[in-house]
Amino acid sequence: MCRLKGPPPVLEGPLAVNTRLQRGYRLFTSKLHGPESFTADEDGNVYTGTVDGKLWRIGPDDSLILITHMGQNLPECGSSTDYEPVCGRPHGVRLDRHGQLIVADSYFGLNSVDPRTGEKTLLLANSQGADGVPFAFLNGLEISSQTGLIYFTDSSSRWGRRHVKLEVIELNSLGRLLSYDPRTGSVRVLLDSLYMPNGIALSPDENFLLLAETSIGRILRYWLKGPKAGTKEVIMDNMIGYPDNIRLSDHGTFLVGITTPRFQKFMPPFLDMIAPYPAVKRFLAKVVPLSWYNLLLPRYALVLELGLDGQIVGTLHDPDGHLTWAVSDVFQHRGRTYLGSTDLPFLPVLEGWES
Repeated sequence: MCRLKGPPPVLEGPLAVNTRLQRGYRLFTSKLHGPESFTADEDGNVYTGTVDGKLWRIGPDDSLILITHMGQNLPECGSSTDYEPVCGRPHGVRLDRHGQLIVADSYFGLNSVDPRTGEKTLLLANSQGADGVPFAFLNGLEISSQTGLIYFTDSSSRWGRRHVKLEVIELNSLGRLLSYDPRTGSVRVLLDSLYMPNGIALSPDENFLLLAETSIGRILRYWLKGPKAGTKEVIMDNMIGYPDNIRLSDHGTFLVGITTPRFQKFMPPFLDMIAPYPAVKRFLAKVVPLSWYNLLLPRYALVLELGLDGQIVGTLHDPDGHLTWAVSDVFQHRGRTYLGSTDLPFLPVLEGWES
């Protein structure tokens, strides 16, 4: 059984603690709940999805416009994860070459959404899946500007998004990396047996993509071109925390949001403690309410900046959660950096990127 390899790395060198993430501010408090992933158009509009199944457009003047609901528009949407299968939960969002929003909804599959009218077109349903296996937890998304291919991850064939903590605790390898060709409607499995595959990002030349395996705390490189095409390699392992989305920065690096750090404070990290004990993990998964796990997770925000070779070149910290914590996405657009989360009720923003 695969497991985390040793204690977390020490907070020194490029991992040294700083307060760079405390220099921002919050937008749309109590209006945006869990803006998880972002994309932007040439007019300066930023798009995101939230826990209530809604897609939003943020204007250059920080206006907030509802585009559509991925599922049903019920008053209960967003009040509990129990309603997510009905309301939907948009995760990865990107604009394609035709100006349409491509949305990986964890429950409703791949969709194309007109950002002007909100009209939705189903491209690939979860029930259809790939190679005879339905999707259960669509998550990360990336689109090739060269080919138009849509790359996406299904984090698990067992657990839906609302049971994400069970996916992490079990440490199973039921996830896949896939591609979808909008011209032909064909879907391919590129990698399987992955440990909660999450965010993906293409390199600037699109020779490879990076993929976060959240539950095992590592990042893979999957080669799309060249002599290694179709193969994978681990470029970062035993990470300082659990990686979520990976994005290209506006200055040629990769930015990785850390959803939960693995710091040893008063006691070793909770997930590290239970990792060697499968029976304990199965017991906890059955009897402990999912909401209780939040009490065990530190309010600490962390972003890793990686070079194109996958090496850490810098980090941004918010040691006491002053601005945010549980960072899901790090998206740069027009001098701003937008920090995503899976369920926090605000949108943190940084102006500039000074070290």
